[in-house]
Amino acid sequence: MFLVDQIILLAAVLILLGVISSKLSARLGLPVLVLFLLVGMLAGEDGPGGIFFDNAEAAHSLGTLALAVILFDGGLQTPFKAIKQVWKPASALATFGVLITGIVTGYAAAYILKLPLLQGMLLGAIVGSTDAAAVFSLLRNAGIHLNSKLKATLEIESASNDPMAIFLTIGLLEVLVNDMKPGTGLLVMFISQMGLGAAVGLTVGWLSVKLINGIHLVSAGLYPVLVAACGMLSFGITANIGGSGFLAVFITGVVVGNSRFVFQRSTFLFHDGLAWLSQITMFVVLGLLITPTSLLDVWFEGLLIALVLIFVARPLAVIPVLAIFGFNLREIALVSWVGLRGSVPIILAIFPLIFGLPGAALIFNVVFFVVLISATLQGSSLAWMARKLKLTLAPPVTPAATLEITALGEVDADIVEYSLGHTSPAVGRRISHLALPEHAVIAMISRDKKVIAPRGSTLLLAEDQIFIVLKPGIRPFVDYVFSGALGNENEELPHRELRVKGYTCISDIELSYGIKIGEGHDTLDHVIKSSHHSELYIGAIVRLDNICLYVRNMLDERVTTVGIVMEVKE
Repeated sequence: MFLVDQIILLAAVLILLGVISSKLSARLGLPVLVLFLLVGMLAGEDGPGGIFFDNAEAAHSLGTLALAVILFDGGLQTPFKAIKQVWKPASALATFGVLITGIVTGYAAAYILKLPLLQGMLLGAIVGSTDAAAVFSLLRNAGIHLNSKLKATLEIESASNDPMAIFLTIGLLEVLVNDMKPGTGLLVMFISQMGLGAAVGLTVGWLSVKLINGIHLVSAGLYPVLVAACGMLSFGITANIGGSGFLAVFITGVVVGNSRFVFQRSTFLFHDGLAWLSQITMFVVLGLLITPTSLLDVWFEGLLIALVLIFVARPLAVIPVLAIFGFNLREIALVSWVGLRGSVPIILAIFPLIFGLPGAALIFNVVFFVVLISATLQGSSLAWMARKLKLTLAPPVTPAATLEITALGEVDADIVEYSLGHTSPAVGRRISHLALPEHAVIAMISRDKKVIAPRGSTLLLAEDQIFIVLKPGIRPFVDYVFSGALGNENEELPHRELRVKGYTCISDIELSYGIKIGEGHDTLDHVIKSSHHSELYIGAIVRLDNICLYVRNMLDERVTTVGIVMEVKE
């Protein structure tokens, strides 16, 4: 048997154990990263697996690659709207928050471990950032729903604070090992890390979308690979010119994910699976790297440092920042608590080993213990804490999934699936009374394992699956029709023009969108004709209180298409 055969078998077994352990996460109330780490530790030299692995450089290389993949996937799933909403508090937490956390934890570590102050600060910098992989998986799989502002703040902070922690760690190592003078050297390093990361990330992201949509590949399966290669290109270019590859790959993911490109849905599914594989591999390998018995030597000191980090350093970093940006006390308390440490601190703890810093093994063991405590304590109690602070929201009434028209990759249309909940506003109504926007067509209804051909007289029932072909731009209106809860969160909805057929009844408009135009069951065509006292023409406007009705199309004297815009009064 060749060595590679044994490696493939071993990798398959460890990945399978990792996947199966993720199934236990919800039942045990532990974050998946803790279970993945435990799988690695049990497979290691002190566990039943007995695998000896002490190659810090290989673990660092594999961890860096895996983290880049995870951040790229996180960027793909982060909407521009979320970034616009919270970029100020998230960026403040990602910079000043990490700095404050590192300083407070560093002082405590130097005192508890009796280390020189700079080495204590190094340990504080290593554990200064929250972990994107842990936060993403926890928020998206914990079964809780937070308001969009709070959720976006946590996710974007965790995705963007790694560069600051890396900068502080490398800067302090340069001072400790290579005698670099603090001051201008560190400032230049900081500017190059952040500036180059942002610039390359934006540029590569924009060029990637042009390339993906402009190239015609022989197989649809190559498009997700092409997107992955673009993300890795962004990381590689930035890292090789002295910038933050992690920041660049996240920004590239955001740019690509918020653009329309061919085979988009299948690409997102591919990268979601790739990110899960990366998480499993990374945490299992990091678990293999640690010797569990060595943690017993530092458990007390590690516990004290973890408690300082969780209950002192993190709140001191979060409270002043979020108070400035108008977060309330309950929201600040939850953000303070969701300061999960994960893969990044463990990967950064490998740096002192690579640099040959005296006492590097102690720092690595303490950091690993701190991560275990943080992930276990904070991760397992997130849902409980959110409920105690009364910050949880009801799940969306109608979760919708966008399906892809793969045979017509460049068509500007989506097929969207809606599963009607019992409280959906569309339940109990006929299709002809839904007042769907123009360019939205119900293609199929699935009910009790039967396919129903949609007609205007078809009555919609709870648990129906509705498949609609629509233009992407009208998606918020269609979401509103089938799940008013989603529409209420869309602040842009009242400012956008809704186009419907002229024969639509105003009572149906009110039931579907909450837009009150008048009393009775008159059609829009009738309302416009009775309110406009001169000859109608395309482009004519009828104003009714805060509602504007635009004549968008006519056939002879009949208004066939009407644009509705709500004028929101300041």
